[in-house]
Amino acid sequence: MMAVYYLMVLLGTAITMEGITWLTHKYIMHGLLWYLHKDHHQKEPGFFEKNDWFFVIFAVPSMLLIYFGTYRYIWWMQAIGFGIMMYGAAYFLVHDVIIHQRFKWFSKSKNTYVRAIRWAHKMHHKHLDRYQGESFGMLYVHKKYWQKIKRDKQLMAAKKVGYAPE
Repeated sequence: MMAVYYLMVLLGTAITMEGITWLTHKYIMHGLLWYLHKDHHQKEPGFFEKNDWFFVIFAVPSMLLIYFGTYRYIWWMQAIGFGIMMYGAAYFLVHDVIIHQRFKWFSKSKNTYVRAIRWAHKMHHKHLDRYQGESFGMLYVHKKYWQKIKRDKQLMAAKKVGYAPE
């Protein structure tokens, strides 16, 4: 029975992290810590960005929760730490690999979710400053982006086009 509670806390944390990410992105990354996030919107040469420090900022609480949860036998603390880590892994895969293609693993996906998440993020990046942004989340895609991709797919099917670049 304890394993069920552990899994519930872990998955609940991972799901909750989407809301925390949205709030952090909108009010901290586009607010107080814009100087770290700015180079993500205004691309500069090089593989690494100052924005990559947010990986560390989110990883530290995760590691501390896992450490103290493990060594003090506090199962729920460890589960929260692993839930944050699980979201971080998903964030890396979606944001760095699928959206920004820092690694060329899924470069021409026809998957509706992948295309919708890319379009939502593209709409976020059309704003080069810290104001007037949209689509601050990462894994959740607003209905309007799903609808846009579905319309695009219908147009592609009608024209017999294999892939419509974004």
